[in-house]
Amino acid sequence: MRLWSLHPRYLDARGLVALWREALLAQAVLRGRTRGYRRHPQLQRFVASSAPRAAMTSYLRAVRAEALRRGYRFDARKIGRCGQVATLRVTRGQLQYELKHLTRKLKTRAPGWLANLPAMSVPQPHPMFEVVRGGIAAWEIRSDR
Repeated sequence: MRLWSLHPRYLDARGLVALWREALLAQAVLRGRTRGYRRHPQLQRFVASSAPRAAMTSYLRAVRAEALRRGYRFDARKIGRCGQVATLRVTRGQLQYELKHLTRKLKTRAPGWLANLPAMSVPQPHPMFEVVRGGIAAWEIRSDR
């Protein structure tokens, strides 16, 4: 499960669909509707928020908005009905790590998509995240070690 801190605009079609499915799974976990993934590291920041289910609803709404912008049809009825939630924080180091991780994936999966992404040192976060100073998140399972 990867719940990207990056803005969904950076994901290729396959990545955006995978994010939608994984975020829906995360929503089910937070609602207690599945036994698996309850301790998944990617969920920690949502679980630690003051309103975990509302946070996931906000996350999913932004993913769906990106899908609609691209002409995809992600079913809004699958998103919970919680209200908007205040932003969560993401560190600059986490965003940079995720950009490198995504770049590695896109080199093999969608090199054409990667070629069209703008060069950047610090990418935009998912709309629900506020960028703060700091390194890679403690919950991140690093693949670059």
